[in-house]
Amino acid sequence: MKNIAFIINPISGGKETQATKRKLPKLIMQTLDSKQWLPNIAFTEYAGHATEMARQYAHMGFDAVVAVGGDGTVNEVARGLRDTPTALGIIPMGSGNGFARHLNIPVRPQKAIEMLNHSEPISVDYGLANGHLFVSTCGTGFDAVIADHFAGSSKRGFITYLENILKDVINYTPQNYRIVGDGLDVTHKAFLITFANANQWGYEARIAPKASVQDGQMDIMLMSSHAILGSASLALRLFAGSIDSSHFMDTLRAREVTLERESVAPFHIDGDPVEMEKDIHIRMVEDGLRVLVEKRF
Repeated sequence: MKNIAFIINPISGGKETQATKRKLPKLIMQTLDSKQWLPNIAFTEYAGHATEMARQYAHMGFDAVVAVGGDGTVNEVARGLRDTPTALGIIPMGSGNGFARHLNIPVRPQKAIEMLNHSEPISVDYGLANGHLFVSTCGTGFDAVIADHFAGSSKRGFITYLENILKDVINYTPQNYRIVGDGLDVTHKAFLITFANANQWGYEARIAPKASVQDGQMDIMLMSSHAILGSASLALRLFAGSIDSSHFMDTLRAREVTLERESVAPFHIDGDPVEMEKDIHIRMVEDGLRVLVEKRF
């Protein structure tokens, strides 16, 4: 028997998802293999609570802790489990679910629980931006502005995300950036810059199609300040997984860099806005997190 904890964020996702979560403990008990797993189920009560609980479960020697929520919940649980032998599991029940989608974890709760019954832990990388952990992406520019506005929206989901993009894109002014480190010294006027461990923001919007969580590197995606001119083509490429081949995009790869900005501006960590200094040191931590994925036969 292996000990497994489920940390459920009751407020992530839309109203329908929140209603489903209230029924989730029963679904977990019905679906989880009781001959393999001994479950413990808990709900978060405030921001940062998932990190506290995950850290405690890891200290108690639990085999796995499952984040039930969106990328923000996954991030919180990962913060508590990093650099420990306790594996992170995911039942994706947020809005974008970018990290789960990258790992091919089913977005239907029952299927995700079933996957836990025939899963295995793998070691993956995580990133740090001025000490803030990210598992999928972090970045600055237009996507960070959208993340900031999306976080303040009363409604969630892809339609709200798209509405924010259409509302803000006309008035957005790109700034100049410099990326230094790991053999790089690049100056770029960019619409946005994404530092990617995983391949997408969420919703299958693959901003870094070739990114790997097991290569010890980040893919740095720089979108040209003229991107608005090719916005329709870029949108199609984003969801087709070919945005890196657009002439509006440049791709760099590195283990550790410093991002120098003209001024303090919005920055996001795994889709959630965070306050950050003007200059940001970003590095990858190789094999720093264990994650449960579909067992490979």
